[in-house]
Amino acid sequence: MTPSTIELVPAAEDRRIARHAAAAIVLTVAEAAIPLPLPGVKPGLANIVTLVVLARWGWREAVWVALLRVFAGSLLLGQFLAPGFFLSLSGAIASLLVLGLAMHLPQRWFGPVSHSILAAFAHIGAQLVVARLWLVPHDGVFYLMPVFAAAAVVFGLGNGLVAARLLHELGRGSEPAEKNPER
Repeated sequence: MTPSTIELVPAAEDRRIARHAAAAIVLTVAEAAIPLPLPGVKPGLANIVTLVVLARWGWREAVWVALLRVFAGSLLLGQFLAPGFFLSLSGAIASLLVLGLAMHLPQRWFGPVSHSILAAFAHIGAQLVVARLWLVPHDGVFYLMPVFAAAAVVFGLGNGLVAARLLHELGRGSEPAEKNPER
């Protein structure tokens, strides 16, 4: 008797998720090399990929891309299961939950830019809560809220504008998932 083998054949969706996750991971690793003026204040460039995936292929694929980025990025940077990993994971989960709700808002007024800003606020909010509950057992951590809120607006706006531009150049805009058969 010969041993049986199982051949896994990735679907087109699997390949697409892998490509987008790889792009997000590259941006995460590149961003780690940028010197930061304040710990925890990062541009979140990988979120651009998540926003594009959300607009073109839907929330499910955006979740895969974001979570693969967090796990693989932390492994590559040697931060897996370190405090930074949990801060990143909590921020990513909060952002994804907010994006899941935001994508149901009227597209006439809400698109990649507003989604990006909302996600940036969710991300930093979750990180501050985790930092307060686990790392800094003092309410003084919330004194940093104005700095982080300003960073969320600036980086959320910048990332949203880049994502909107990419979506425009891809010729898809931010049409709803129901109208795009590829989602």
